[in-house]
Amino acid sequence: MEDEPLLSARRALDRGDYGQCLRLLQPLADQHPPSSPFGGQLRLLMVTAWIGQGDTAAAQACCRSLQASTDAELRLQARDLQMILDAPALQRPANWSLTLPSLGAAEPLEGRLKSASRWTPLRDRPPEPPPPPVGPTRQPLGFAVVALVVLLLLTLLSGCLRVDTQLQFTGPGRLQLTQVWSSDTGRQLPWQQRFATALREGDPGGRLSVSGDGPRQVLRSPSLPAAEIQALLARTMALAAERIGVELPPPRLELSERNWLVGVRQHLWLELDLQALDAVPGLDLQMLLRPVSPAAVRQATPRPPAREGSGVRWPLATGAANRLELHTWRWSLLGLGGLVILLLLSAVLALQRLRWSAGFGWPELPVPPASDGNDLEH
Repeated sequence: MEDEPLLSARRALDRGDYGQCLRLLQPLADQHPPSSPFGGQLRLLMVTAWIGQGDTAAAQACCRSLQASTDAELRLQARDLQMILDAPALQRPANWSLTLPSLGAAEPLEGRLKSASRWTPLRDRPPEPPPPPVGPTRQPLGFAVVALVVLLLLTLLSGCLRVDTQLQFTGPGRLQLTQVWSSDTGRQLPWQQRFATALREGDPGGRLSVSGDGPRQVLRSPSLPAAEIQALLARTMALAAERIGVELPPPRLELSERNWLVGVRQHLWLELDLQALDAVPGLDLQMLLRPVSPAAVRQATPRPPAREGSGVRWPLATGAANRLELHTWRWSLLGLGGLVILLLLSAVLALQRLRWSAGFGWPELPVPPASDGNDLEH
């Protein structure tokens, strides 16, 4: 029942009816404190409505009250809004805009023009005044500088991010996922902390460990079946896309194997649809698979992989669907050990057969010489 007023308030906010939004939320704000999750959500809507009405003081006071919320993400959003509201307003030069006079105070010109044209002869009219001097046109250099600074800030805050995803083949049917999120700006991006918090809260089983601080974060999973690795990869991609503001389809990861006792034949199919990330600048995505040889890659689009150590590095292309297919053979130590033992037993049996063919029987212990009675007396 509490979500119905919030839904009505959001619809009023989308229509631009800020007064109706505040009238719906004010009674709920008196009942729910800012520390509760519901009270924090409705106060964020109230801050947006006050900003739309131009009431900066009320919006700032509401943002300060949200610092008592128990939700870390709500506190971060309130802090970001507080920084925007506290920022000084830029003074706009007067020559950037054109001021029109009040039409109500001006004398109507239609009657004057008609009377002048009726009584004043054309030859007695005074000459038209020259146009007012406006001076040379100058380029708005200040606006260009401000626009350039804003574009640079947007690039620093939204991009400059490198994501290295590693898939390690640890055994038959099992993989290990490792992701390294690093910011090229030398500092942690604002959404990285929220992403790590959401990742810990959405992983109650603790299958994905998060380590590192500052601009570099490392996500690592234990050795798991391919289906669970696909679920973890889909979860991290969905959370990251939600924090960036886009929506990505789930990845497709299929691993099929055929056991030949001495080895395993593996077929891996990986598909990542990154078309929604075309609008995110400065994003570098890399996929590392090991141990894999470049000859095992049968298909890689749209970018080819390259050898790196014992594996291959596959650069992912944003704004496109990335597909990778590989066939590889992995020897089984247990199967090879059993084959060596079988070969040794076959060699022993062959040698024994040759011994029988040469007239020798089973190997016997040497018989000690018979002793006489004198030896017994001594």
